[in-house]
Amino acid sequence: MATVFPSRRVRRTPFSAGVEAAGMTVCTIYNRMILPSVFASQEEDYRHLKTHVQVWDVACERQVAVQGPDARRLLDLISPRDIDRMAADQCYYMPAIDREGGMLNDPVLVKLADDHFWISLADSDYLQYVLGISDGLGMDVRVWEPDVSPLAVQGPKSDDLMARVFGEEVRAIRFFRYKRLAFQGQSFVVARSGYSKQGGFEIYVEGSEHGMPLWNALMAAGEDLNVRAGCPSTMERVEGGLLSYGNDMRRENTPYECGLGKYVNSPRDYIGKAGLLARAEPERQIRAIEIFGEIPPITAPWPLYADGRRVGQVTTASWSPDFRTNVSIGMVDRSHWDAGQKLEIETPEGMRAAEVKAGFWI
Repeated sequence: MATVFPSRRVRRTPFSAGVEAAGMTVCTIYNRMILPSVFASQEEDYRHLKTHVQVWDVACERQVAVQGPDARRLLDLISPRDIDRMAADQCYYMPAIDREGGMLNDPVLVKLADDHFWISLADSDYLQYVLGISDGLGMDVRVWEPDVSPLAVQGPKSDDLMARVFGEEVRAIRFFRYKRLAFQGQSFVVARSGYSKQGGFEIYVEGSEHGMPLWNALMAAGEDLNVRAGCPSTMERVEGGLLSYGNDMRRENTPYECGLGKYVNSPRDYIGKAGLLARAEPERQIRAIEIFGEIPPITAPWPLYADGRRVGQVTTASWSPDFRTNVSIGMVDRSHWDAGQKLEIETPEGMRAAEVKAGFWI
């Protein structure tokens, strides 16, 4: 198997030593950083995530820091979500769009102060877009990538593990809220969030030098909890309908097509508002789709058909060990997106029967 050639263009993370020692077997590149994809096997990693607790290197979720007198003005220009009521300890899921309403990213916005925010990114060059807006308008704001690397703790035992390292107050953190909690003389933003449906936290580690001390502390504290290194599970995320930017949605899609319309509520004249509202009645939308029969790994979208006519595409698909079926995420035309609709999917190994579901599995 080929390996990734070392380069400054593909960066290691503050947790890479821990990931490698834990036996990562497959990885991908995300925001020009290494993102673990498999440790033991996809199914074993999935089962462990749902049963115990895992520590994930998600440093690839890079931050765009926005700070200065014009920070709010800049965010109001680029956000279709109303952030007026965003509390001082809150995180907001925020569709990021272009001038036509197309998705550029789907980050989490973290409010550190009235004039200081982090935009926690999915895989794209959104930093360049934010810089372009701020520089083009001559705003009094600094936009940069800080030395902040998220480390996720996910799984049903995550509260117990986190309490051992950060104290019992971690249990009081509400969903998509955060506290600054102490660790070895430092303090980190600890948010109840993460890319799974199993519950857990994301720790925004400020300073790469603190990465391995925190990793080692979590591993040591969780030995009797059966803690392991882990990573986002495609099987589990598709069951829960967690979307992947670049896979399930791209720039050609709007927040409405992605089922994110509830986050389009800003009263301001943000960039892309007219283009987005002109596309507010989507002709296609994300749906959960069950696929019958054996399926190969998906490396490119699979066309969806009904009565010989193409009516969409499947973007992510996986076997679900718990639900004993193939679960998938697809973009389906309005004419065929109702629950119970029978479809056919063209895979590299032939046609497969499929059905639109009323909702995701978990």
